Amino acid sequence: MSEDVKINRGLKGIYFERSGVSHIDGSKGELLYRGYTIHDLAAQSTFEEVCYLLIHGDLPNAEQLAAFDRALKAARVLPDQIYDIIRATKDGHPMDVLRTCVSALAALEDSSAEKGEEGFLNNGIRLTSQVPMIIAAHEAIRKGRDPVPADTSLSHAANWLWMLKGEKPSADAARLADVDFILHAEHGANASSFAARVTVGTEANLHGAMVTALATLAGPAHGGAAEDVMKMVTEIGTPDQAAAYVKAKRKNREAVTGFGHRVYRAEDPRARHMRDGVKALGEEMGAPEFYQILEEVVVAMKPYARHGLNVNVDFYAGVMYQLHGIPMDLYVPIFAIGRMPGWLVQCLEQQRSNILIRPLTLYNGPEKRDYIAIDRR
Repeated sequence: MSEDVKINRGLKGIYFERSGVSHIDGSKGELLYRGYTIHDLAAQSTFEEVCYLLIHGDLPNAEQLAAFDRALKAARVLPDQIYDIIRATKDGHPMDVLRTCVSALAALEDSSAEKGEEGFLNNGIRLTSQVPMIIAAHEAIRKGRDPVPADTSLSHAANWLWMLKGEKPSADAARLADVDFILHAEHGANASSFAARVTVGTEANLHGAMVTALATLAGPAHGGAAEDVMKMVTEIGTPDQAAAYVKAKRKNREAVTGFGHRVYRAEDPRARHMRDGVKALGEEMGAPEFYQILEEVVVAMKPYARHGLNVNVDFYAGVMYQLHGIPMDLYVPIFAIGRMPGWLVQCLEQQRSNILIRPLTLYNGPEKRDYIAIDRR
């Protein structure tokens, strides 16, 4: 009950651990994975390469990448019982179904109980491949279709679109999905990664930590921005209405979705890598107006950039998903596909020097009181 204790609500500005994974400079709009700028990785790497980098600390050579890719592809298998669980829960929200299936995998696969570093690594690689399978299978089953089997000739991103849509994506569409996963792969002590580390801190297994991360990501304050952007685009309707929409929002002191970030004061460095790809995809799909609406919103929001209201990564992602005909309730699960290696490496770091994460709350309730028996209350 000390009066001089400083409360940092939401743990804002609090450092709880050291990490060698990602560096974020919010004032400069800079993001590094293991020392490599997100701009170089998004322009030149694949998601598989970035997974390897995050997990192992260095970019792979050709032989290492091939071996890692084989491991990911070999893990594109789900127990039959998972499909039964999906059928039993098919009317649920995709994040609830995904979380339930990951939890069930802990009971269905004996290796999920392994808590050593090798066990975490093997389970993490397997889950990285299984999560997109679960999401795609649920989408098929709830639409009355049979799940599309994984294709081990395709990359992680291309196979995801194949399983989801049942048709092979174009090279450009697959590459844009690949970039989307790279941009979402890791982002420091965000809410879901921190929650996963809290779980590992109790010496729980990796599946338990991933269930925690998924449950945390499901909250709209963390994972819901891409869906909200698409709702905004639908509400605006046409590019010529964007300026009036922004003006009305600002007049009412309401936020414009897709602008601002808890960390970045400058533009989110990930955003630019979706911009051109979404424009090209819109033209490929014969629906350029979505991109045009976004760009008109950007123009209307320029006066507010000095207040830190810059475009974030999810501003363009929602339109990419919409162009593929992906339902809005799958946007957050797609975020989870990309974030799997980030969650894994955060869990590995926590495990290497594990400690129970147990912050304090400052009591501000009643002073000590005498107990009154129930017959006298």
